[in-house]
Amino acid sequence: MNFTELNQTDRCLLFSCPEKYVSAHYVILYMCAAAIVVLTVCGNLLVIISVCHFKQLHTPTNMLILSLAVSDFLVGFFVLPFKLSKMVESCWTFGAVVCTFYIFISFFVTSISIYNVALIAVDRYFAISNPFLYTEVVSVNTACVIVSCNWLILISYNTSVLYFNGTYAGLIMCPEECIFVLQEVWSLIDLLFAFVIPCSTIIIFYGLVFIIAKKHANAIRDLNIQTRTHILKSYADSIKSEKKAARVLSILVAVFLACLLPYFICALLSNAIETPVFDNVVILLYINSSINPVIYALFYPWFRKCIKIILSLQIFRTDSALINVH
Repeated sequence: MNFTELNQTDRCLLFSCPEKYVSAHYVILYMCAAAIVVLTVCGNLLVIISVCHFKQLHTPTNMLILSLAVSDFLVGFFVLPFKLSKMVESCWTFGAVVCTFYIFISFFVTSISIYNVALIAVDRYFAISNPFLYTEVVSVNTACVIVSCNWLILISYNTSVLYFNGTYAGLIMCPEECIFVLQEVWSLIDLLFAFVIPCSTIIIFYGLVFIIAKKHANAIRDLNIQTRTHILKSYADSIKSEKKAARVLSILVAVFLACLLPYFICALLSNAIETPVFDNVVILLYINSSINPVIYALFYPWFRKCIKIILSLQIFRTDSALINVH
């Protein structure tokens, strides 16, 4: 029996079932939930520590990755525990104040994650289209300012949505249910601001990245055939490095879009889709925060080296910030 497929009445009646039956299911469900939360929190915490601690990782692109890791960490720490508990219990048991906080933080971290990925797409486009100009113009401080503005704008936006739209938490059979219903106007604004604009940016700029990458691949092949001068070899190496970074981040973006699109499709068709289906796609969106550190571990050698240094406690050495992690 799939616990999440039970309707509201059946779930509540389940509380009167024999203690052994209920406990067995609760243990399994809560163990799975705890594993997801721990993976999300610890995985993104390792990314945050790595980028913040090691001087060699203080690059503009890594500041954007840091911002994404922080938003994913917030998902694991503040959103997933409440969401998974709500799915297991089938009811909201944390009260109206926590419900309001949960609604705000879940909307905020979702939107900040989308815009972080959009900024990464724009960053990769400028880095690969003109790597020398990018190095001269875009600094770590510039990236930090952009990230800070991004967070402030989205905090203001989500506060406005919550304040002007309002929330509704009502008693529905079980103790209570934490429900948020967007008014029609705010629903259209949120669809445009939180989905259409950032996703269009992601698709357009990564499309341009792949077009430029193809041109550069042909240029590098011609350079290798015609000459081996130091300057041209340095240029070719720079392009190859940016292409590799774009390829890895494109995997991250593809996975993100795969987790994001079902959520917004279901949100548009919410009146025609049952709650369990919508709950599943929401969880898919949040679990993307658990997947991102796995992508870093698989495709970034520097992240794997950082994990070894952190877990072996070498990070407490006085000169650990200067360790070569590339």
